Amino acid sequence: MSKSRAPIHADWILQLTAALRPLDAADVEPSNWDELDGLLPAGQLFRPAAVLIGLVPRPSGWQVLLTKRTEHLPQHGGQISFPGGRIEPTDRDAVAGALRETHEEIGIAPALIQPLGLLDVYGTISAYAVTPVVGLVDPSGATTPCVREVEEVFEVPLKFLLDRRNLKREERHFRGRMRGYFVFPYGERYIWGATAGMLVNLLERLDRHGYNSTDFG
Repeated sequence: MSKSRAPIHADWILQLTAALRPLDAADVEPSNWDELDGLLPAGQLFRPAAVLIGLVPRPSGWQVLLTKRTEHLPQHGGQISFPGGRIEPTDRDAVAGALRETHEEIGIAPALIQPLGLLDVYGTISAYAVTPVVGLVDPSGATTPCVREVEEVFEVPLKFLLDRRNLKREERHFRGRMRGYFVFPYGERYIWGATAGMLVNLLERLDRHGYNSTDFG
């Protein structure tokens, strides 16, 4: 990791890592079955995928790396997401898949990312079982978005996302009934769906370990 960044506090990293699942955790079953009730056919098989929840140290504080998907993509076009995608047979594990996809989508090399741990596997309505990989991203690594998939790369303060006052719950009619979902409104940006769900999982894990947003500002 480069020295041209804000200081990384070892205690902070240890606390965060303690709240995560180990990097070698192998389970692939989604933890959010209740949210998927009625959205997928009975017996639906999930395809394995992985995303990177990249934490970037900046002089102004820790940031979370996010992307806006291009509008023409057949699934989740135009939505805000973490870099990542399907785990390929050539990937050693979910961590390798998340790092490879991050490199392909936004140009950050795996050597510039230090994986810390995993969140719970998250099932999506597009039938992916997504493993979120939390990792530190060297701020010296410039992003180069793949124009076919990524319209924009941007950052949101971690402190904002860990403050429950910024978390909203909304509903919409979807596939025959009202469905609830989480939202982080951030200026003109609308962080929702699977991305918001994974961030809520991070919040819940930190809560269970007795941490709050001020511990990670």
